[in-house]
Amino acid sequence: VRMVNPNTIYIYLYGVQVGTQTGVEECKRQFAWDRWNCPDSAIQLKGLRRATRETSFVHAISAAGVMYTLTRNCSLGDLDNCGCDVSKNGKIGGSGWLWGGCSDNVDFGERISKHYVDSQETGQDSRATVNLHNNEAGRLAVKATMQRICRCHGMSESCSVQTCWTQLSDFMEIGNYLKIKHNQAQKLDIDKKRMRAGNSADKGGGILDAFGSIAQTELVYLEDSPDYCRRNSSMGLHGTEGRECVQHGEGLTQWERRSCRRLCHECGLGVEEKRIEVVSSCNCKFHWCCKVNCDNCSEVVVKHVCARREGPDGYGFRRRHRGPK
Repeated sequence: VRMVNPNTIYIYLYGVQVGTQTGVEECKRQFAWDRWNCPDSAIQLKGLRRATRETSFVHAISAAGVMYTLTRNCSLGDLDNCGCDVSKNGKIGGSGWLWGGCSDNVDFGERISKHYVDSQETGQDSRATVNLHNNEAGRLAVKATMQRICRCHGMSESCSVQTCWTQLSDFMEIGNYLKIKHNQAQKLDIDKKRMRAGNSADKGGGILDAFGSIAQTELVYLEDSPDYCRRNSSMGLHGTEGRECVQHGEGLTQWERRSCRRLCHECGLGVEEKRIEVVSSCNCKFHWCCKVNCDNCSEVVVKHVCARREGPDGYGFRRRHRGPK
C-alpha cells in the first residue's frame, strides 16, 4: 500500500479503528441471544488466543468492518487518492445493461484491510494461518453481499437500456452472511505430532493438508468451544447467570423466543422475573422562545434474567447443555 503523506496514514488508521468498532458492534448484535454474546473480553488479545468457532467470526467481521468502512470513505470522496470504481464503465455487463455510474471501490478497501488487519498476525503457526484465512473470508463476505443498482434509459424511461453499478449492502447483511458461515464453520484436523516434530516446511505442509478443499469463503477453527454456560475468569467468560432473556413480545424471531430456554434452562438455571422502574421525560411542551418543559414519567418494565435456583450445586435441575450456542 503506497502511503501519500502522514495525513493519509492518519485517515487510514482512523478508518481501521472505526471499521473494527463497526465489526464489534455487529458481532454483539448477531450474538445478543447466544450463550457467547461477543463480550469485550473476546475482542481483546487474551480472548483471541484461542482459535475457536467464535474467534473465527471475530476475525472475519473485524476484517470486513475495516474493508467496509474504508470502501465507503473512498466512494464518498473522504480520501484524496481514492474515488469511485469506474474501471468497468462503458462495458457490457449483460443483456440490456451497461456498467456505469459510481461503483463502490471495494478493491481499495480490501487492499487497506489486508495491509493493516493482516499485519497483526506475526506468527508462523497454524493459529496465525487460520486467522488470516478467516480475515480473508470476512473480506470476501463484503464482496458476496454487494448489490447491483440500475437506472433505466430510453424513450420515456422505457428501460430499453440500463446503466448499472455496484454498491455496498447494509453492514447488517454482511453480519447475517457471516453468522451463517459461523454456524457452518469447519474444524481443521491438524497432525499435531507432525507439527511438533517437523521443520517449518513440514509445518506449512501440515496446515495446507488440513485445509484440503475448504473454500476461502468458509470460516475455520482449531479448538472446540469452551462451556459458555459457566463463568470462567481465567478465560474471560462470564457465563449466562444474570443474562437477560425474552419470553414474550411482538416481532420476536424464533431464536429470540427460545432465548430463556437456551441461556437459562439448558444451562441449569432458572428464569427470574424482575420489575424495574424506569423514569423518562414525557408530556414535553415547547414554550416560545426557546424552552422545552417536560414531566418525569415512571414506567414499570418487566425483565427476565437467568438466575441460580436452590440445589446441591446451586442449580435447580440437571443441565441440558447441548453445545456452545
